Amino acid sequence: MTDQKPFVDIRHAKKSYGTLEVLKDISLQVHRGEIVAIIGPSGSGKSTLLRAINDLDPLSGGEIWLEDTQVNMDLPHRQYEKHINEVRQNIGMVFQHFNLFPHLTVRENITLAPKLLKGINDAEANKLAEEQLAKVGMLERIDYYPSQLSGGQKQRVAIARALAMKPKVMLFDEATSALDPELVEEVNQVMKALAEEHMTMIIVTHEMGFAESVCDRVLFMDQGVVVEEGPPSVIFRNPQNERTRNFLRKHLADANK
Repeated sequence: MTDQKPFVDIRHAKKSYGTLEVLKDISLQVHRGEIVAIIGPSGSGKSTLLRAINDLDPLSGGEIWLEDTQVNMDLPHRQYEKHINEVRQNIGMVFQHFNLFPHLTVRENITLAPKLLKGINDAEANKLAEEQLAKVGMLERIDYYPSQLSGGQKQRVAIARALAMKPKVMLFDEATSALDPELVEEVNQVMKALAEEHMTMIIVTHEMGFAESVCDRVLFMDQGVVVEEGPPSVIFRNPQNERTRNFLRKHLADANK
């Protein structure tokens, strides 16, 4: 499943807002083809860590590497813009709230970035959009506008849009948390299909069942640190840290209400 060299390498990541430390010296390695879930309470730093990987939320200290390229390089503005645009073409990200352009059709939402950033022509871009929409079960909605789609359909389009850039790694930031419960599974099924293709994925999620069944490794974060990590069988069945046990106990109680 994995090779020896880290594919994503987070080294001593720190992030502060004034005196508030959001990330406290986190180091994490993810290998090619590995699927890592990050769980933890609100405010634990999960989304900040995920967004730091493509420098959407720049670190206060530490380094992020994708293969042999440092993501968060300190460069003059114009050089940085060129650098980060190139890096981000390899990193797909799916947000909680879809972020589709409401004035563009599904087709146009998906073809925009490949045409602008990769310079492909209309015919190639349309073929790419059709391929990715078929993968997420949304091909028949290719000429719809976002306002004509359900939340689950919008999120599947957002995943197709990210995949259209042919990324090397996919980041999911609570991709199902804004959805009605009956729509969650349709998005999870798309993510499970990506897992079967051995797409490298880092997933911030509150869906414990999904994390347990799909992911290779689970990290539990709290108060800006990785408290515990390991295979799902250990984290969910036999967590070693009391903070992990308390979180899972509370999460299970809330889910059963």
